[in-house]
Amino acid sequence: MDIAKRQRLEAVGWCVGNAADFLEFLPEEIAFMEMKLSLSRYLQELRLKNQLSQANLAKKINSSQSRVAKMEAGDPSVSLDLMVKTILAVGGTREDMAIAIASIHT
Repeated sequence: MDIAKRQRLEAVGWCVGNAADFLEFLPEEIAFMEMKLSLSRYLQELRLKNQLSQANLAKKINSSQSRVAKMEAGDPSVSLDLMVKTILAVGGTREDMAIAIASIHT
């Protein structure tokens, strides 16, 4: 949002912020969500690089296609340990996961 528009909204009493402000997330909650989303994107990249469908990846990890889709979407019901185990199962490395997490743009 441009500065002039923000100032006009604030002048008439509107509060301007982002979703994290509205939901009152703590900084560590935001950092965790960003890390998880970064790993989700990395998982999808890795799956596509290995030319696996979501269904094929699901078979590889004894899960369902819908679960893989949830992992790639960063669904909050997916545990971080499942995502990490899946990344490792499809050929990801700890180093690559660290790079994916470190490349978060805040």
